[in-house]
Amino acid sequence: MISMKQLRYFVEIAEHGSFSVAAQRLFIAQSALSRQMKELENNLGTLLFERTARQPHLTPAGLAFLPRAKVILSDVDSAARLATSVGNGQRGTLRLSHASTVPLTGKLKDALGLYLERMKDVYIEVSEGSSEIQLMNLVDNRIDAGLFRLPVLHQMNNIKLLPLFSEKVVVAVGSTHPLASRSSISLAELRDEAFVSIAHPKRGGLSYLSFELCARAGFAPKSAQVYSLKTTQSLLIQAGFGIALLPVSMVKATLLHAIDISDEGCESEVVLAHHERDSMLVETFVEHFREAFYVD
Repeated sequence: MISMKQLRYFVEIAEHGSFSVAAQRLFIAQSALSRQMKELENNLGTLLFERTARQPHLTPAGLAFLPRAKVILSDVDSAARLATSVGNGQRGTLRLSHASTVPLTGKLKDALGLYLERMKDVYIEVSEGSSEIQLMNLVDNRIDAGLFRLPVLHQMNNIKLLPLFSEKVVVAVGSTHPLASRSSISLAELRDEAFVSIAHPKRGGLSYLSFELCARAGFAPKSAQVYSLKTTQSLLIQAGFGIALLPVSMVKATLLHAIDISDEGCESEVVLAHHERDSMLVETFVEHFREAFYVD
């Protein structure tokens, strides 16, 4: 059977036109090189070299065999590099999901951009989903990593949450809303306001956090006649249907007016979720975000 070693030896001799030079470059004895070439010719049933006193010359069979041997060696080298880069997490497609309340802007955009700059052979397939859907998709291996806001109502086994950053929550109102002139407000003052966001009984995230903050202030948020669980909340607020508690980054990306909340502890935390038994590709991605956000 022809071996990869014999192919490499053959190409080395053919390219340098000398057994002795090839032996030196391959760091083997010339006798061992000659023996390997004899075995290769026996396996092929034909001579590859015309051996003379000066230097070997390729036979017609050797001339025909050389380009194919080079292609085989090149393909094997390419396959080896591919396997190594995939195994080291430097190549492949990573499936990333994010909640609608976690836009890929600001710090997240910078972290993703730097990651892709470093990993030229990695592609990211982006999708959108709630925290609960992301967790189920992680368990079922439909995605590799997820970005969403706490709290999570149902933690899944074998799923790890990496805290990335926290940002303050503000009251978002339209430009014509009576509160638009306010720069600061307490949660208790929002008791009679209509909220375009409501807490879903089976979902955590921003809407649930909003409900918790209002409950801490002693009331349940009153639902507006038109409400939404998605990023269309900003459109409803702008249209004057009500208000919402939103992270400051979401408000900055809109034409809405942000009112600071005077109560303490009004912050929203963003986490990166991933499976504890990750591939090297995902491990490298998670470690990059750990370093990007200075998480210990």
